[in-house]
Amino acid sequence: MSDIAVLINTGVAVLATVVLIVRFRVNPVISLVIGSVYLGLSTGLGVTKTVETITGGFGEIMVEVGLLIAFGVLMGSILNETGAIRRLVEHLLRVFGPKRLPYTMGLAIGTALQSIFLDVLLVISAPLARRLAPRIGKLGTARMATAMAIALECGIVFMVPGVAALALAGLLGVPLGKMMIFGLMLIIPTIIISIAIMSFLFHKGFWNEAKDEDSTFVEDDGGPSDAGSAGATPAGRAASGTATSPTGGSGAEELEPVPAAVAVAERPEEKEAPLLVLFAPLLTALLLIAAGAVVEILELEIAWLQLLGNPVIALLIGLIGTGVVGRFTVGQARVENAITTGFKESGQILILTGVGGSLAATVAAAGLGDILGGFFSASTVAPLLVVWGIAAVLHIAVGSVTLSAITAAGLLAPIAPALGIDPVLIALAAGAGSLFMVHVTSNTFWLLQSLLGQSVRGALKSVTVGVSVASVVAILLILPMSLFF
Repeated sequence: MSDIAVLINTGVAVLATVVLIVRFRVNPVISLVIGSVYLGLSTGLGVTKTVETITGGFGEIMVEVGLLIAFGVLMGSILNETGAIRRLVEHLLRVFGPKRLPYTMGLAIGTALQSIFLDVLLVISAPLARRLAPRIGKLGTARMATAMAIALECGIVFMVPGVAALALAGLLGVPLGKMMIFGLMLIIPTIIISIAIMSFLFHKGFWNEAKDEDSTFVEDDGGPSDAGSAGATPAGRAASGTATSPTGGSGAEELEPVPAAVAVAERPEEKEAPLLVLFAPLLTALLLIAAGAVVEILELEIAWLQLLGNPVIALLIGLIGTGVVGRFTVGQARVENAITTGFKESGQILILTGVGGSLAATVAAAGLGDILGGFFSASTVAPLLVVWGIAAVLHIAVGSVTLSAITAAGLLAPIAPALGIDPVLIALAAGAGSLFMVHVTSNTFWLLQSLLGQSVRGALKSVTVGVSVASVVAILLILPMSLFF
């Protein structure tokens, strides 16, 4: 088959997948499989080879990241049950003060808290951010909403164990320790610079409190209730019945009392544990992964560190440790309940990641890698801009950060070796592009809009513009990295 025919059929497969998701509301998992089947058959792989490629691609990426995703989500679910996030943010407020809170909370959410499923993390932390916004001073809601949006979205694509970061690493064959180190190098300046840019714009008049904040917003039973807007949005439905809000003091100022219906952290059976103890297992796992990456880079033969630094073993240790701490603080029953919830959350993530691998495998089998390799072999910068652009376009159409990042990376994964580009840079570029234009097709958009008391106009500024700024900042930081790695 000619190169042009392969390119056309690949384009049709991707476009058909997008149309099925956006126009006909077909589940993304089913849409990706249909797109993979079409691509395999239309490029001459045949029925048997197409099916083998799809199932093989699914299995290969599950071998790479299946257990990692499951362990990370389960760990996050237990941390959620222990109330660790609420206490962490309260501690940050006491230590750094309200003026720096958007930066400190953003960095905490974007890095240390990425083992927690995105929607769960958002619903836990948003009511707290809403209460803290007035303490920051003028433009508090705008700054906190932007900081949360940027941190949440950047975290899942750049920071291990964020689910999209794990999927990208597995898809592109990037060692997880390396993905974590490079992701950490990128996410910290991206969050700080992006929040600073948005704060500057807000102070220059970009935010109008009268029009951009929802004055009808009220908190009741731990979630937003707005007959005019939040109740009619996906967020209003998603947040209903979700519990966890802040309580307790915050240094010189005391936080508002939490509604009784959501004060799960105040149950009689709970024992207070130091904050460091709650996060120690997760931090230990991340340190072990980083140590394992250093040992691999330096080509050292330290058997015990190679074992403990293996991402699967490291996250398993973190999960066991988090479970032990959870049993001590909230009891066996609540830990088991958290694990059950974690299994439910990890299922959809695992399947979506797997079918992303199926599409990538089919693209490779169709020969697209050899074709594109000739187009981009002269430059290492252009392919990174291309993968950023593909991910950005897919995200605008589909509204899923994870799906757009995986699809974009999958299209260029087969040509990474021929280009001489470190696959970790392709993973980061795909993640950066997938952040562009988070808008009304995204459930995260509606959650941030309602939970933080913004109007739709306000959310378009704090979420859509804010995360798009982070997307551009990230790719501008990645391009110089490509000159050195």
